[in-house]
Amino acid sequence: MTARATGQTGQQPLLDLGRLVVAARRGRRLWLACGLLGLIGGGLLAALLPAPPTAVTRVLVIHEQDQPSDTGSLIRTDAALVATTRIASAALKELGSDQRPEDFLKEYTVTGLTNNVLEISAEGDTPAQALARTRALADAFIADHVGRARSAAQAEATALTDQRGRIEKELAGVNAEIGRVENTDGDTDGAAGLDSLYARRAELTSRVSDLTQQAEQAAIGAPRVAAGTQVVDAPEPVPVSLVRAAATNGAVGLVLGLVAGLALVMVTGVVKDRPVLRRDVAAHLGASVIAQLPAGRRRRATRERERVAGTLARLVRAGPAPVSVLELGAARAAEALTVDLATTLSADRDVLVVAEPAGRIALDAGRARVVGAGEAGPVWPGQTRIGLGSVTPGTAWTDLPHLGVETVLVVRAGFAGTEWLHTVARQLADARIPVIGVVLVDPDPRDRTDGTLWDGLHTAVRGRAAPPPVHQQVNGTRQDLRRLTETPG
Repeated sequence: MTARATGQTGQQPLLDLGRLVVAARRGRRLWLACGLLGLIGGGLLAALLPAPPTAVTRVLVIHEQDQPSDTGSLIRTDAALVATTRIASAALKELGSDQRPEDFLKEYTVTGLTNNVLEISAEGDTPAQALARTRALADAFIADHVGRARSAAQAEATALTDQRGRIEKELAGVNAEIGRVENTDGDTDGAAGLDSLYARRAELTSRVSDLTQQAEQAAIGAPRVAAGTQVVDAPEPVPVSLVRAAATNGAVGLVLGLVAGLALVMVTGVVKDRPVLRRDVAAHLGASVIAQLPAGRRRRATRERERVAGTLARLVRAGPAPVSVLELGAARAAEALTVDLATTLSADRDVLVVAEPAGRIALDAGRARVVGAGEAGPVWPGQTRIGLGSVTPGTAWTDLPHLGVETVLVVRAGFAGTEWLHTVARQLADARIPVIGVVLVDPDPRDRTDGTLWDGLHTAVRGRAAPPPVHQQVNGTRQDLRRLTETPG
């Protein structure tokens, strides 16, 4: 067996998208199950925790600063104002409720539909309570909006009146100065400035008149805002469909479940690092993949296993010594393959299958029989011995040479991590047990990688070199197994 690194075991990318896709494909049962659980959970959530009764109303909002070029900032400001404790407190006061405004804020939403239409929806314990809350919120907002407009108009009127008073004082001073100059005879300097005083008085009188008119208009308030801001859609309950809610929640749960399942499968595939592709399995075991078997016991799997058994029978006939079949995560496949292999070989020779325990497999062939490891005895001329064992964690490595001096590994794709595959390769190399090849069970159906190690002649599919003589303790005597299997004469 060769453990040399090949070009396939060069530098690996930090994130192999191909392996992630394979992990997602092989873990489809998990993420599909997660999606199904999400779908069922969403439907149950809609049935067990139905949406509370909700009412909705729409309010037409008129602004003094409305402009055709407004991008919706005014209505967004109104929506933000409704979602404040000020409006919530006013609505609760109208309802006569002692609920905290902070808690009430969580039970209603406000949305600006257009630049002048506001939609308010509120929840309640009953449909009637939801309607009352929605009406109270609309009334509280309208009162606040109109009140702010009137307060602004009153403040403007007051400011204009104050400014008019200051100008009237200045006008009175100018009139007094004009009277003083007119009553002074012979004052040429004062007479020269009289024209400017007359002009100043005319200007101040005009400004007083303008401010008086502006103050009167401001005192009127904002009648357009007060009259135009109103409820245009009376509060009405929102129809609740259990089927629609279950479908919506189920769809959300399905998507979340699929995403969570895919993420879990991919992260698990990266963390566990269990090779699935033929290229990776061959590289980590240091042996070529010479055949593969589909999972299950279907007719196609049986035909494929019989074909693989025929291939292995030709390899065993060409070999010089006993061969073992060692499984890694594929016990049933290894047992069935051993039975088919022994049946094929028994057509022209005696076959002895060494299994521990002996009852794990049953043979229905005249020239083939099954014995336990303690009943094997020496290898007789003309007899082919096949050992059946395992290289799963907990294997007694020192017992493997008694099963065969060459081996075929039956490995389930994605069963063992790279660390254990390296352990298996190292232990077999230490025991001087060449690996004829690897039979991959349950491979990825879309795997297009090459599972052949072309730098190892005796593990390549094009043939294997004769392994070196291996000595084994047989019935208390060290004998050359190659010599024992040679036919006399």
